[in-house]
Amino acid sequence: MAANPRHSRVLPISLGRGATLESLRHPAGLMAAVQDALLVAGGLGTRMLPTSASVAKEALPLVDVPALIHLAREAVAAGVQRLHIISSPRKDLNALLGDHAWLQEKRPDLDPQLLSPFADVEVHVHIQHQPLGLGNAIECALDDIEGPFLVLLGDNILLDEHTSPKGFKPSKASRKLVENFEKNGLPCVGLLAVKQEEVSNYGVVRQEGERILEICEKPTPEKAPSNLVLCGRYLFTSDTKNLLQQYDVETYGELQSIAIQQHWMNNEGLLGVELTNFQWYDSGKPLPWLQAQVDHALRRNDLSPTFRVWLQERLDQI
Repeated sequence: MAANPRHSRVLPISLGRGATLESLRHPAGLMAAVQDALLVAGGLGTRMLPTSASVAKEALPLVDVPALIHLAREAVAAGVQRLHIISSPRKDLNALLGDHAWLQEKRPDLDPQLLSPFADVEVHVHIQHQPLGLGNAIECALDDIEGPFLVLLGDNILLDEHTSPKGFKPSKASRKLVENFEKNGLPCVGLLAVKQEEVSNYGVVRQEGERILEICEKPTPEKAPSNLVLCGRYLFTSDTKNLLQQYDVETYGELQSIAIQQHWMNNEGLLGVELTNFQWYDSGKPLPWLQAQVDHALRRNDLSPTFRVWLQERLDQI
């Protein structure tokens, strides 16, 4: 598929220093089954204004680690060699993507991967000129991708570890999708369980075993087929490029990615990977992001004891 100048251009970011052949290998010593990941960060974050007018929402920290760094390290931990960041014309991510290893001498206690989060992976930035949905965002990067790839939505952080910057451990959410693909060879999506009264905010799945039979968009609690919902993690297969031509954005608009997933459900299959024991943090809205800060801090061993006492005192006073 030829690059579409209406929607995309590629800004290559130089390969970080310190990358070695070994650092680009699967943890087991083999090349990873999935070597590309798309981090979708094109939205303007209007619900986070006025902050997002000057700071990209992906740069907002979950306490002390920016959201985009959480996503990038999660993808690298899943074995990818290349990160494709989907951005927008007015968003500047240069400072976030920079190598800040020079600060290590100021804070030798910090995990080096947090100051040089892109040193062991190749990075490309692709510009989505119009907000035409997830399918179109993916299309911006596909000329640089061969084979299956991960998709991580930029305002969704999924954590199974709550560590400090001194001993940072990335999320294993994307790794679980890759493991499922290595076993089954089929496209898959991450699923999280939510409260039944919250299902109307999400795409809710009906399954038979791992196989997804239906995705119900924002159903009422009474009509929801389950409480398992899409949570911003996808693994798309190499036929995506052809399917984006078949289900084109001019016809399907923002529902383009849904049409592709429906195609898989009707044919070879789309699998759901339930992510148990993960916390889901949303950086796209002020209240959920504030709640995320509190929840994450209460789960961190370095912060929880003091923060918990202070928080209880404040609650007692108010």
